[in-house]
Amino acid sequence: MSAKNINAYSFEAARDELLTIVARLEAGNVTLDESLELWERGEKLAARCQEILEGARERIAAVRGEDADADAADDAADDAAAAEDAE
Repeated sequence: MSAKNINAYSFEAARDELLTIVARLEAGNVTLDESLELWERGEKLAARCQEILEGARERIAAVRGEDADADAADDAADDAAAAEDAE
């Protein structure tokens, strides 16, 4: 794993490392301690991806002259409704 600061990662770099971590965890060829370390790093990488996506959403909303927070709340409500429908 890279010691590089995750906050400096681009979306693509964070996503690619996260995919590598998932593959390693799914392969099951790591110790419990390694699994925990990978999981923790994966959580940080996922958070970085989410942060970048939210920033992109805000930039798009700003260009459109929209309220990004209202759009995010609408998206969350749509996701919750879809999850209920799936059950």
